[in-house]
Amino acid sequence: MCQRQAIAILFLATLLMAVGCSKHSNDEAIVQDVQNKIAADPATKDSAVTATAKDGKVTLKGTAKDAAAQQRVEQIAHEESRVTGVDDETTVPSPAPEQAASMPVPSPPPPVQQPEPQPIVVPAGTEFLVTVEQGLSSKTSQAGQPFLATVARPVTVHGKTAIPKGSRVTGTVITAKEKGKIKGEGQLALALTNITIRGKDCPIQTGTLDSTVKGKGKRTAATTGGGAAGGALIGGLAGGGKGAGIGAAVGAVGGLVGGTVTGNKQIEIPAESPLTFTVAKSLTLAPRAE
Repeated sequence: MCQRQAIAILFLATLLMAVGCSKHSNDEAIVQDVQNKIAADPATKDSAVTATAKDGKVTLKGTAKDAAAQQRVEQIAHEESRVTGVDDETTVPSPAPEQAASMPVPSPPPPVQQPEPQPIVVPAGTEFLVTVEQGLSSKTSQAGQPFLATVARPVTVHGKTAIPKGSRVTGTVITAKEKGKIKGEGQLALALTNITIRGKDCPIQTGTLDSTVKGKGKRTAATTGGGAAGGALIGGLAGGGKGAGIGAAVGAVGGLVGGTVTGNKQIEIPAESPLTFTVAKSLTLAPRAE
């Protein structure tokens, strides 16, 4: 009985040794195949990577040339048919300082483009009220004579102030004829030529305010070159339409139709008189900084 047990134990030990030798030789073969493929592959041949195996599981250690080589090394190990698993412990070296310095620096994102401010356009037909700073007369004024005025109320475009109140305006006497010199008529015609807005001069074209006194005090008043016919006496110089009412009121109270009182039949516009002009050609202004 003891002899049989001894034989069985010897047989078992021999079998275990054979199995162990078989596994060992299998691991060696795996390592050899993986190392050979790593050395032969163009992507991994320059990497310092070693492989070990135990019971079919491969462990990779060392330094891969770059991230692509690192991935390829692991792929080679997985492709080995006898491999039961792969433990990748390889690393990729950091770039040298001089190499890092030569690497392109990512460009910052382009700045957000702010929309360009649009110019302000005062359309033709826009009316604005001004106050003249000196008296004008068909008797004493001369054609070509400049005069100054001030914007009496702001002009708005799309709810925004385009021409502020108080802006200085320059005008020109187009015609000034004393009554009796030409067919007994007195005539005075005015137009604006320039406006100063926030310190910037802007040429402007307006309709002509034209008033004539004939015969025994018969008067006509009209706005030409961009406006409608005026109404009440020389009040037409205060503008067509709504402006006529303004002019009539001022004329009755402030002497805008002084010729009626004196009998001189001359056209008189005292200083501080309100006149409404109509824009004849659209006026383009620089965009206002908000």
